[in-house]
Amino acid sequence: MIPAIFGLSGLTLTDDERAFFRDCAPSGYILFGRNIENRDQLRRLTDELRSLDGRSNLPILIDQEGGRVARMKEPEWPAFPSGAAFDALYERAPASAIEAARLNAMALAAMLAEVGITVDCLPLLDVRQPGASDVIGDRALGSEPMRVAALGRAILGGLQAGGVVGIVKHIPGHGRALLDTHEALPTVTASDRELQSDLAPFAALRDAAMAMTCHVIFAAWDPDRPATLSPTVIDSVIRQRIGFHGLLLTDDLDMKALSGDVPSRAVEAIAAGCDIALNCWARMDDMIGIANRLDPISTVSRARLEGAMDRIGGVRDEGEFAALVDQRDALLAMA
Repeated sequence: MIPAIFGLSGLTLTDDERAFFRDCAPSGYILFGRNIENRDQLRRLTDELRSLDGRSNLPILIDQEGGRVARMKEPEWPAFPSGAAFDALYERAPASAIEAARLNAMALAAMLAEVGITVDCLPLLDVRQPGASDVIGDRALGSEPMRVAALGRAILGGLQAGGVVGIVKHIPGHGRALLDTHEALPTVTASDRELQSDLAPFAALRDAAMAMTCHVIFAAWDPDRPATLSPTVIDSVIRQRIGFHGLLLTDDLDMKALSGDVPSRAVEAIAAGCDIALNCWARMDDMIGIANRLDPISTVSRARLEGAMDRIGGVRDEGEFAALVDQRDALLAMA
């Protein structure tokens, strides 16, 4: 097994993808809108990935946050609220907001588990800051660290109860970035003291199974390298100060925030201390390059991966979905 998660090019596996994945044994896969048509098609695709790999608890990831980040869309699947909806309710009724976030995550997990998806790239623990890039924006759970942590913990618990593992992101915090990392590399100039509020939600949820890095330079910690590629940030900040010892994934290595070819980015990220390199766009040359240049997954990283997937709870009765959504909506209406 190699320490990489790969994307797929379409609604079904191509012959080249099937042969390549069988040969290189990636740690898992990530799905996007290009891979999704309807329930039957998506279940066939995830079943084939499991059959090809042999693991029943294979990590099959998706970015299904709600709001503007949703790969499974209407009319086949219902829309879900963004993080800002729970932040707004928290302003009026904190306990109700926490319960709404938990119910929402349980409903999300039921929807994902039905089609064989095992990991959701949620919750965002980025603390929203005024004047920052809108790449986070209404995806955030708020601008107060402990509110973000409380809602984030409810989301992690709801996903797990529904049979799906959550990923906290974007560690150590994307909330101050003035640029969209899909397009450019931001540098955050805040002091170490100021950055403590960004770290706080991640520290509160340090026991999460998985976390995803951000492609952001933090001048206070490493002025030369983004967090994803920085041994200083990964060891001193993420592992030691935050105390996160779960599975650490990179954000998508194809983002323009990073320089150099994609296989080199993967090598740098793993050397810096990430457990898994995430490569989303299913470009065969890049995937082959990554597979050829990465050593097999380390014993420590494999144990973290298996430990994360072992947290999946029993999949709940699909008939509960409507009740979960109704309860969530009744609470959100209070805002």
